[in-house]
Amino acid sequence: MTLVPAGSGTGTIDIDGGRVRVLRSVTVPEPERAGTPLLLVHGGGTDNAAISWFHAFEAFGVDREVFAIDLPGFGGTTGIDPVGDPRRTADLTARVAARLGLTRVVAVGVSMGGDVVLNLALRHPELVEALVLIGPGGLIPVLRNRFTQFAAWLAAQLPERVLLALSRTANSFVQSAVRGVVSDPDSLPPEVLAEFLREARRPGAFLGYLRYNRATLGPRSMRNDLQSEVGRIDVPALFFHGADDPMVDPEGSRRAARSMPAARLVLVPGCGHWAQLEASEQFAAEVRALLAGTAHPGAA
Repeated sequence: MTLVPAGSGTGTIDIDGGRVRVLRSVTVPEPERAGTPLLLVHGGGTDNAAISWFHAFEAFGVDREVFAIDLPGFGGTTGIDPVGDPRRTADLTARVAARLGLTRVVAVGVSMGGDVVLNLALRHPELVEALVLIGPGGLIPVLRNRFTQFAAWLAAQLPERVLLALSRTANSFVQSAVRGVVSDPDSLPPEVLAEFLREARRPGAFLGYLRYNRATLGPRSMRNDLQSEVGRIDVPALFFHGADDPMVDPEGSRRAARSMPAARLVLVPGCGHWAQLEASEQFAAEVRALLAGTAHPGAA
């Protein structure tokens, strides 16, 4: 059975000829006290809304609505061909938000999802009241070094059927795959580990991430480096980045936080790529501190 995190229910939005799966908080906050809704976007690789945001609905759903979507090529979203380009994925996310009746959100993204919500803030600024970015993509010029960059780009040019087969093989070794995203696999709830395995075995798994890599990897540099643009984002922003992240260099978050006028960086010692899961209590506390400074629709 597909994981539905505590405090959430599941539904779908018909859009672009397909169906987007949406997790939504089940607690209905009092309208006069309700804060700006959270819109959560998961990462790439073996991920979906239930994995990345396992703790979010109980942590934040008491005083605001919380929504988490499965992007095309992930989880329970069907019938929409993954485009890969984070700008187009941000546009799709904005359309989903509109279908949900959301006019203003706190946009939260991890890894690839961080790239998407940064583009959401740049392309749809009227929608984004604040940002939370966990180990976000879209902020580095190269993958570690030029050799790694070229090798990753070259691999992304292989036929999709070959890449999908290789990805399935790699993720069949669950513990090794999990160690790629967290420093301490024991920090993950067993429900998340079980969903990780289900997602890895899902037909068509990894296609969305493979398309993202093809869209963003160049032979010499990244095609999605937003460092020259993020200084235009002036809404409150929290960067929450594992200090030991092996996948996304924390330097990208450090540089972006310095250039964005209302941004703050929290570097989490001993944490890997999925810092929102590995340090879930600290993450919740830092997000609440950010939310305390955002507008409440019912406030005077």
